[in-house]
Amino acid sequence: VGPNAFLSPTSCVATPVQGRGKGSNGRLGEPIGSGRLLTCGPRSGLAQLSQGAQRESEMAEAAAGSFLQPLCWLWVLLCAGSWSLISGQATDVIQVPENGSANLPCKAIAGQGTPSRQEWRFQGSGTTEFVYFQNELTDNYKNRAVFHVNELVLNSVTRKDSGQYTCQVVGTKGLAENVVDLIVQVPPSKPKAQVPSSVTIGNKAVLMCVETDGSPRPTFRWYKNDIVMPVDPLTNTLFKNSSYKLDSKTGVLMFEPATSFDAGDYACEADNGVGPSQKSEAVHLEPTEVNVGGIVAAVVLLLIVFGLAGFGIWFAYSRGFFSSKYLSHWIHFEVKGCVASSFRAAVEWQLGKYSGFNHFFLFFFQVGFHRCILLMGVPLPWHCS
Repeated sequence: VGPNAFLSPTSCVATPVQGRGKGSNGRLGEPIGSGRLLTCGPRSGLAQLSQGAQRESEMAEAAAGSFLQPLCWLWVLLCAGSWSLISGQATDVIQVPENGSANLPCKAIAGQGTPSRQEWRFQGSGTTEFVYFQNELTDNYKNRAVFHVNELVLNSVTRKDSGQYTCQVVGTKGLAENVVDLIVQVPPSKPKAQVPSSVTIGNKAVLMCVETDGSPRPTFRWYKNDIVMPVDPLTNTLFKNSSYKLDSKTGVLMFEPATSFDAGDYACEADNGVGPSQKSEAVHLEPTEVNVGGIVAAVVLLLIVFGLAGFGIWFAYSRGFFSSKYLSHWIHFEVKGCVASSFRAAVEWQLGKYSGFNHFFLFFFQVGFHRCILLMGVPLPWHCS
């Protein structure tokens, strides 16, 4: 093979071979050495070699996949099996009227034989407790529940019994459980329409329908002037000029923004399919505009009052009405059991010491019980007994 062999339009590949000939013992066909056979051909041979290597890689991957695939399927089956053992059956929903009886099935017992352990657990609004534990009913259920292996019977149920009940069994199939949602049916009470007392046009107004007794939770409708309001105002020509959002599940009616068109009497209605629906009293809503003129007039009047008060104080001070000399002639005291002249002298003495505008209200006196009281705790030069 020349030096330019790999530059020619042919491709070569070396194949290991072992030669045969006459050996040292003179026998024919014995291996006499090994070498490589160089086979050259068109360049497409390289592509064939490359495809062969690719096929070998794919075969190796397929072999690895064929080994891992059963393990993956085994893992999925184990997960599904453990989930089925723990979760048991799908959740059942049972609705019974208040003061009636409720039969809660324990489907987890199926195929478990004689269980080594069986429990019932209740989870309500903020409450979790056992109903049946350690082969007996708990104290809260002894007088109103009956335990059977395949079901739990609750007598005289109330709205407080609404919640989730779980039956858990340990038997021949391991751990299994099923869940029962109990809804004690209670008709709705009369709702209350909460309407804001004052709403400014252009602001948001939120109306709420409040009802707390209905079970299951009721849905709500709103009325304006005794006309049912649609959930979408654009679907009714009477309300197409109003922009509101109505949530029938929560009973919230929101105007954003409120307009003069939204003025009227509003009432709401609650209905849960148990007994007759209940309607609230109507409450009036009156959106108003902002009284800018009134606000400005009030501010101006307040400024005038403060201005006159300040001017009066300045005028009195400039005329000497707050001086100690004037105050000594202006204040007159009559104190029971005291000599007026001596008390007057004491006041003049104190004013001479504490004079000025800041001490205008320096003294306070009280008549009665033979006592003279001087504010600021300044001692008098005499004593009243």
